[in-house]
Amino acid sequence: MTPLLTINLLRVLFVTFCAVIGTNISSALVGNPWPGLVFGIVFGLVVVLIDRLLKGVSLRLFSSATFGLLLGLVFANLLMASDVLRYQSEAMQWAARLIVYALFGYLGMMLAMRSSRDEFSLIIPYVRFAREMTQHEPLVVDTNVIIDGRIADLCATGFLSRSLIVPRFILDELQLLADSHDPTKRERGRRGLEILNQLQRSREIEVTVHESTGEDTDLGTDARLVGIAKVLKARLLTNDHALSQVARLQKLAVLNLADLARALRPSVVAGDEIDLHLVKEGREPHQAVGYLPDGTMIVVNHARAHVGKIRTVVVASALQTAAGRLIFAELKNGAAQAPVSRESV
Repeated sequence: MTPLLTINLLRVLFVTFCAVIGTNISSALVGNPWPGLVFGIVFGLVVVLIDRLLKGVSLRLFSSATFGLLLGLVFANLLMASDVLRYQSEAMQWAARLIVYALFGYLGMMLAMRSSRDEFSLIIPYVRFAREMTQHEPLVVDTNVIIDGRIADLCATGFLSRSLIVPRFILDELQLLADSHDPTKRERGRRGLEILNQLQRSREIEVTVHESTGEDTDLGTDARLVGIAKVLKARLLTNDHALSQVARLQKLAVLNLADLARALRPSVVAGDEIDLHLVKEGREPHQAVGYLPDGTMIVVNHARAHVGKIRTVVVASALQTAAGRLIFAELKNGAAQAPVSRESV
């Protein structure tokens, strides 16, 4: 049974239960079951309608509203305890209490529901809500990782936290890039703002703009990012190698997308056989060059006659260079592949 069918079945059973209870009460009180039956059905349908209207309300939002309501009632109680209305009539005191409690309760709920869990530390300065799992810790993002664009897909997969924090100065930096006279910078800035808007529209990702104070404006962007991540007890998400090194030296948890991409590259060891498309000639007269899907270059010895074709090669060795990983390979069975059909791919 699908979840939607189960929910609808429970709603039908609830309305039926309300109708039965209403019928029994009406029969016992007035001797006529019909008024109770109608009232029970109407009452059950109203409750179901309220349930449908609250479809987008989560338990977390309900908890925030409850906390805000309690906080508002505490302030209202403190105000009414001052006896400012002690010389007023009973009717006036009752009306004033009703207005004050409703006003403070409403404002408390609205403020709590608009606040993120990190902002509760402002209300309770020396208490922070402990997070159950590292995966759910918020991520402070920098300009480069926003413009990169892969962050949306990564958050959607569930491997990263879906709570993103964008400092105000990062937003200002994107706006400055979008208004730049340099076409390249302008395109990067507009791309970053477009990706942020896409993330904010997503129901699965929570994007919070952090309003940083003006005390650290004389610091560089990297230092301010590290400072905000420390204050919020969050992790830093970037693809900037230098920023990652600086943050790790200060004992801050960092997620580097470039490191993740390197870790996900397929590992190739000596002896592996690969079907490789040889796309061009190598540096030596007998060499041909092909590429793995991740861009790693493979140099194949004695394969220049096979350029433009797919050949099975055997990995001989690998060399780590400043530009990346370089792999050397040999044709499988050596010259035995030469007579094979020479159609280009």
